Amino acid sequence: MAFNWKEQETISTLEKLVNIPSPSGYTMEVMDFVTDFFDQATIPYIISNKGGVIATIKGQDDQRHRLLTAHVDTLGAMVKEIKPSGRLKLSLVGGFKFNAIEGENCLIHTAGGETITGTILLHQTTVHVYRDSGTAERSADNMEVRLDIKCNSAEDVRKQGIEVGDFVSFDPRFTKTESGFIKSRHLDDKASTALLLELAKQAATGDLLPQTTHFYISNNEEIGYGGNSNIPLETEEYIAVDMGAIGDGQASDEFTVSICAKDSSGPYHYGLTRQLIALAKEQKIDYKVDIYPYYGSDASAAIGAGADVKHALFGPGIEASHAYERTHTDSLKATAALLHAYINSPLGS
Repeated sequence: MAFNWKEQETISTLEKLVNIPSPSGYTMEVMDFVTDFFDQATIPYIISNKGGVIATIKGQDDQRHRLLTAHVDTLGAMVKEIKPSGRLKLSLVGGFKFNAIEGENCLIHTAGGETITGTILLHQTTVHVYRDSGTAERSADNMEVRLDIKCNSAEDVRKQGIEVGDFVSFDPRFTKTESGFIKSRHLDDKASTALLLELAKQAATGDLLPQTTHFYISNNEEIGYGGNSNIPLETEEYIAVDMGAIGDGQASDEFTVSICAKDSSGPYHYGLTRQLIALAKEQKIDYKVDIYPYYGSDASAAIGAGADVKHALFGPGIEASHAYERTHTDSLKATAALLHAYINSPLGS
């Protein structure tokens, strides 16, 4: 099967994904999107008790399997406290800092099924009142949600159905520029999820793959255990498709596919990583090899849980991870090309 880059379809799927609220622990709607996608592509799947979805396309060899995973859960928050003023304190879901969401619009998802809009602000935001508006720590004590309802007390807020434990999601602000950049929250890891969904759809209608291949869309990666279970016993190679981290000292950029050699969990499988590099060279795919110092993936979570697999990690380069992120269509295309080359290559020995 020749590589055919479906840019328009991929970007459309990505935009739909990022606009579905899905902080870890509150992923029901986005998982319905995933299962509907597989249903329309007539790809069989199972749903784990944790809510993850594993779709399977049988290959020429049904004895030795490979698995690719991306996660569709995102960063978010939960209501920690309803303040006497009618504003909300937050408890963060996922590994990020309060400064990354200051000034962001948000949705509060009530247990009754309603959504109420608000904005995340520093309590001391008003410069005409607070001398420390620029220096106050952006912390759980100082940050709050200003609700878009008439409320002056905790009682007013509770009358709207909001309670401690309700989930809070952030406005993704998806934008595609004429120069090919894509700016949005939650490109980690919905960019990779869009690539996997489109890859599975193409693979289901193309030539028979060399190996039976599983597409695992997990829903708890941001809290550490998304893809660490329900791995078919026949699986020999496990690929996490997740963002490349960009910053000082990093090789990754927004225009190539980033192949991770090591992260905070330790080195990835040497042979499988070298196989990916060889495929990139052979297919003339622009790539970078990198080490991510403060990072873990579903592949490393699977190894930690005791899975007996060769594990590797690659994905598009994402700027400003866990904040207002950005990538480029060149990086998405390079990642799609490496995914295509990988699933159409024989399993390593």
